[in-house]
Amino acid sequence: MLGKSALVTCHAEQPLDGEAWRRLRDLLRRRPGGYTIVPLLRPPDAGEDEATWLARAREAAGLGPIGLHTHWTSATHARPTDGDPAGRVSRELAWLRGHGLEPRLFCGGGWYTDDQVQAVVADAGLVDCTATTFTPPVPPPYRRVDGPSPGLLPTTHSLGMLARSLVGSLPDVVHVYFHDTELRDARRRLALLAALPLLSRRRRPLNIDSVN
Repeated sequence: MLGKSALVTCHAEQPLDGEAWRRLRDLLRRRPGGYTIVPLLRPPDAGEDEATWLARAREAAGLGPIGLHTHWTSATHARPTDGDPAGRVSRELAWLRGHGLEPRLFCGGGWYTDDQVQAVVADAGLVDCTATTFTPPVPPPYRRVDGPSPGLLPTTHSLGMLARSLVGSLPDVVHVYFHDTELRDARRRLALLAALPLLSRRRRPLNIDSVN
C-alpha cells in the first residue's frame, strides 16, 4: 500500500545548462523536506556535449534514483512530429543502460504517450509517470487517470499547483514535478524550498519500489 505519501520529480530538460544543473545538484544533496528528488533526464541530443552529460547523469545517479524523460523531436521540442515514438524510447533506454545508467521512472515529453510507448515502458520495468490526474496544457494524446496503479504513478501537481493545494485537500498520493529551468528563478526556488517541508508534514516520502 502506498498510503499517504509523496514523490518529487524534476524534468531535467537542460542538463547541460550550468546554473540549472548546479541548482538541481544542490537540491539532490539537500533533500528538502526529506524528499529524494528524482531527476528525469533526456539523453543528449545530436551535437550536445555527451561527456559532460554523462558526468552529470552519473553524479545524479550516485545521489538517488533517476528516470528517463524522452524528448521525441529535439532538445527544445518535446512531442513527436514523426517517426516511431516507442522505438525512440527503446533506443534511449538501451543507450542509458549501455552507459551504466539504470532509470527507474519514465515520463514522456509534453505528456505524450501511446499504447506502444506504454508497452515499451512496462516491458522495461519502469514506473510510468506520464499520466496525469489533471488536464495537461497540451492537445491530445495524453493519458488522464484517477490515481496510481501497478507500474503507474501519475503526476498530480506542478509546483504552482502544489503551493495552492497545501492550504486545502491533497490526494493520498502526491506526485509533484518541476523543471530544472525553474531553478534559475529565485522566486521559484524559494517556493519549492518552502513547499516541500510543508508537504512533508502531510505526506511521507514515497518508496518507488512500492509502486510495482
